[in-house]
This record gives sequence, C-alpha cells and structure tokens, in this order.
Amino acid sequence: MTGNSVVSPLYTDLYQLTMAQAYYKNGMQNKQAGFDYFFRKIPFKGGFVVFAGLDELLQHIHNLRFSTDDLLYLKQSGFAQEFLDYLSDFQFTGTITAMREGDIVFPFEPIARVEGNLIETQLIETLLLNLLNFQSLIATKASRIRYAAGNKNILSDFGLRRAQAFGANQASRAAIIGGFDNTSNVFAAKQYNIPHAGTMAHSFIESFGDEETAFRAYAEAFPNDSVFLVDTYNTLYSGIPNAVKVAKEMEKQGNKLKGIRLDSGDLAYLSKKAREILDYDGLHDVKIVVSNQLDEYVVKSLLEQKAPIDVFGVGTSMITGMPDAALDGVYKLAYINEKPVLKISENLQKTTLPGKKKVLRYFDRDGLFYADAIVLANESDPERMINPFEKHKSLYLKDFQCEELHYTAMENGKIVSPSENPSQLNKRLKTRLNLLPVEHQRFDYPHIYKVGISEKLMNLRDDLLSKHL
Repeated sequence: MTGNSVVSPLYTDLYQLTMAQAYYKNGMQNKQAGFDYFFRKIPFKGGFVVFAGLDELLQHIHNLRFSTDDLLYLKQSGFAQEFLDYLSDFQFTGTITAMREGDIVFPFEPIARVEGNLIETQLIETLLLNLLNFQSLIATKASRIRYAAGNKNILSDFGLRRAQAFGANQASRAAIIGGFDNTSNVFAAKQYNIPHAGTMAHSFIESFGDEETAFRAYAEAFPNDSVFLVDTYNTLYSGIPNAVKVAKEMEKQGNKLKGIRLDSGDLAYLSKKAREILDYDGLHDVKIVVSNQLDEYVVKSLLEQKAPIDVFGVGTSMITGMPDAALDGVYKLAYINEKPVLKISENLQKTTLPGKKKVLRYFDRDGLFYADAIVLANESDPERMINPFEKHKSLYLKDFQCEELHYTAMENGKIVSPSENPSQLNKRLKTRLNLLPVEHQRFDYPHIYKVGISEKLMNLRDDLLSKHL
C-alpha cells in the first residue's frame, strides 16, 4: 500500500470480517455506531504527538471496494454467500470528524471520530489504525529531530533501505510533515510532490578504483549537483583532498561542487577539519553533509560541539521510529444508536470515555496552549475540567479562550475537506508548535500537558461504570 494506490478491504484483521458477518446475520447492519481513535502514551518519552496520516486514510476509505477476487477469496474462506452479496455493494457512507493533520495531540483525546453503520465503521478499523499510528509515530520522531537541528540545517530522509518494506513511502510523507526538507525515496518524492536528494555510494568510488577518477566521472554526469562521498579510504588524507582537486577543475569549467558527505568516523572532528580544508582552498560554498546512525540526540550533540554541518541525512532511527516501535493508538466504540457505551478495565486508564465527544483547546494569557478539555459534543464551554484518573485534581477554565479542534473531514462517505500536501501540513505543525510552551517540547523530562474531561462526561462515565459493577 503506497502513495495514492487503491488498497483492498482485505487489508484488515480477520476478526473485522467475522464480526461483520455476525452483525449481518443478526440484522445489526443498520445500527448506527460511533468509534473514537486515541492513544494512551506519548512515544520517545516526549511531550506531544504530531497527528499524521489522515489524508491518506480518507483517500483509501473513499475508494474502498470489494473486488470479485476479494469476494471469491472470502467465499473460499468459508464466509456466507448472503454476507458476500452484501459486501459486493459495500461503500463507506459514514462521517469522519477529526483534528487537523499536522496538529499536535495528547493522550486520551479522541483525535478522530468515525460514525456510520456498525459494519462499515468496524471494517475500517485496522486500516485506520495502521495508517494513523504509523505516520503519527514517524512525524513525531521527525519533529524531534527537527527540534534538535534547529531551523538552519537541512534534514534529509535517508531511511528507505532500512524501512519496513513499503511502509517507507508512508514514512517519507510523515517525515516531511514532521519537519524534514527532502527524501532519498524517489517514489515518495513523485507520489507526494516532495523534494528529493541524494549523493553516491561507496560502491561508486570503489568501481572506479580511485576517488579522483570517481569524483571526476560523477561531476561530468552532474556538473551542478554533485556531492562527493569522501570517507571510502581516508577522509582527511585522500577523500577531501581529491574532492578539492576535482572541485577546482569544476570551477575552471564554470561549475561548482555542491557538497561533500561524511558517513563514518568522528563526525564532529571530521566536519571541523573538512570545513578548514574547504575554506582554505576557497570552497566556502561547499556544504558538509553527514550521515551514519543519526538521531535527535546525536544531532543535538554535534551542534553543541559546534560541528559545521549543513545537512543531516537521517535513516534508520527516523524511518523506524526508534526506540519505540509503534504508537499505541486504539479504536474504541463510544456509542451505538446514540446510546453511550464504554469498555471497563480494572485499570481506569484503560476504561474508555463514552458518548459523542469533542475536544476544546484553551489558551493562556500569552496566547499559548494551556490545556485540552474532552467534553460531550453538545456541551458549551465547561467552567472546569477534571483529571480523568484523579478526580480531586481539576482546572478552572472560565477565564480562558478556547477553540474546538474537530472538523468534518468526510461526510456521507464523501471527502469534504481539500487535500493538503506534506509541506503544507508541516507549515501547520510549525504554527502549532510555536504555540506550545517550550517546557512541553524539551527532550529531558518535558512537562505533562494538561488534558481533562468535563464534569458532565465524568458523570456519564461513572454512571455507566456503576451499572456494570
């Protein structure tokens, strides 16, 4: 599943289909349901999550159809013919309201709400979780790396070869949303209109036998877009001197070397030495690109050491969301036929919030984000919000301005909001991060952002709990 390709409705967990058949056989297909998407834990020990993947989800849901081959496979798998006849005309006709892609979100908030008949809302669960969890994880990781790099340095996504198969395309999109500038992934660049960038491999140098010949050949092929990899043999005594020599030849021909890349060794030390050599030879405009197992902490360390690096090529750590393998987003039933329902757990944090809800974001007196309140959809601004797990903690909201975070993204199966490219979504993220106090953005022990529920929502949850206990 990549880019704008059509995904099969069989891209799901088996139990979605078995439950759907059981609903159908029990005449429940027309019952109306509402599901919430939310997560419980912020990855990377961070202070926020970047919401990503919504536009792709909407596109896939809009085009979701069971093909003849899909139905034949299900028939061979033992599904009932009358249910397959129902699926032959399947088309999502529900409504999705959500927070905007590129916004910052927090635990337990209903980031997206899916409404429709019970079967269609159930059948899209796996697809929704697959897309939103993964892209939000990668966008969040990318935003952390951008925070470490600051606004001056260029960030390149070099992760394709280390990604989980075709998930790389999704990850490259999410990386741009999170703050990267370009990608080495040519397919993703084409699909999402992302700038692409790349240099050369050590094999290119080795295939020519010596660096000077290799650099010269590459410069002839790309006279104004060459970045030489200088660490194949000896960075300081071979790679950089040869790069300088060929760069001087290029200047005589009216061309310029774009940059050099360091892919091993002490990157802080080597980048400083490289800058000295390049500047000594008048190559002040030649950029220094570094790669090799970078993450937000390595980038932060290199810049603290005043390493004169212009471009960071980040691969494995970003594309796989290291060290957290997944965002723990879940999709839970909140109401059926307008009747609130909830899942109960011995752990209150795993007891869901019932009913149709919305999220209000409050601003402090400086215009910065202050707190988010989860309230019932028909509520006006509550006077206070309550910690959902510690009722003795509350926050008065009466004197603060707020905005509602949900908007209608899909209505009656039709996408009603214009599509935005990853760069546009990153602009939104930048705007929102500028409103998030810095204590929530730092890497070490970030402040926990306040998220609470209204008194009416708390009472609804407690009433339902008492009926089941």
